[in-house]
Amino acid sequence: KVDTHLKNVREIQATKSAFAALREDGRVVTWGNPMCGGDSKKVQNQLRNVLAIHATEDAFAAIRADGSIVTWGYQYDADCGHIDF
Repeated sequence: KVDTHLKNVREIQATKSAFAALREDGRVVTWGNPMCGGDSKKVQNQLRNVLAIHATEDAFAAIRADGSIVTWGYQYDADCGHIDF
């Protein structure tokens, strides 16, 4: 359940049908439509030490403390913001 992980939330961002919550411990919790960033399983191990999250209509980007960027969300159109390396 998502609600058990939504404690000490510092920031929430949303795409058109998904949410990402940044917790005080630098972890990110996502929920909603998987095609729009609600499913972050593929990048969850990288969503640590996050300083900020930003959203487009269909994708999220997280800025980590080491300066790296992690993206997830709609993967079929780079115009939406997701970059799959």
